[in-house]
Amino acid sequence: MFGGLFGKRTQTGGRGGALAGFEVPASAGVLSCRVLDPVHEPLRQAEVTLTDPAGRKVLGGETDPYGTLLATVPAGEYRIAVTSEGYTPHHGTAVVGQGTHADLGDVLLQVAPQPPLPEPGDWEIDPTHSQVGFTARHIGLARIHGRFNSFAGAIRIADRMEQSAMHVVIDAASIDTGVQMRDDHLRSGDFLDIGVHPTIEFFSERFTHRGGTRWNVTGALSLHGVSRTVTLDTQYLGLGSGLEGETRCACRATTELHREDFTLTWQTLLARGIAAVGSSISIDLDVQIVPKKTG
Repeated sequence: MFGGLFGKRTQTGGRGGALAGFEVPASAGVLSCRVLDPVHEPLRQAEVTLTDPAGRKVLGGETDPYGTLLATVPAGEYRIAVTSEGYTPHHGTAVVGQGTHADLGDVLLQVAPQPPLPEPGDWEIDPTHSQVGFTARHIGLARIHGRFNSFAGAIRIADRMEQSAMHVVIDAASIDTGVQMRDDHLRSGDFLDIGVHPTIEFFSERFTHRGGTRWNVTGALSLHGVSRTVTLDTQYLGLGSGLEGETRCACRATTELHREDFTLTWQTLLARGIAAVGSSISIDLDVQIVPKKTG
């Protein structure tokens, strides 16, 4: 079924072998595989996804510390995708019979080609193609989605990417959650206190390659008069060209902040049923940078 993608494929009936001790429903079977890197070392937390012929997701799971995935699934034919950060995805099909074990054997993932890094020099954030977003939670209620509409950033790309640096400045007053009364309150002394702390700033001189397209960008975040070390989990998306032919570079980044770390400890409930913002705030960045204009 998988051609040369998987090393072996066997099916064993009954409850022996890998099925021993499993409570397998009569309409189901067991599927297993082991995911390896190019030098045949196990890949932990590789993602294995099964979809049925209609494209519906039936299973999504990760391999264990030994690179193995073992799962009970309804009998049927499936498309399988095996992915891991920094490796080229592999795809195939498999048939799981009732009461049988479909052993897909070894899945060898090859290292994915790395996208070229931006040229050394001075770059800047393109605000029209970037977004600084966040998600918080009303205490006991639904999530709040928001963004900052005004920000700027400079990035100096070094000959070695790990020695690069960046400085981002956000206009705290530009916070936008789509509700005017809530935004006014977030700008007040109870939260951001923009009269005293008009900007939010992030400065980093620590770029760490985690493998594949993943980087950690670690630096100091200054918010509400407090500075804390923050690490951005960053996915580098590569280089491209804009409508006018200019070179641009894109990435996505996430991190999680806790209000109490920045002395944002207001806890009471607002009138009119608007609840306080929860403690954890997820930050989501979509950023494009372009070479800094000279002259």
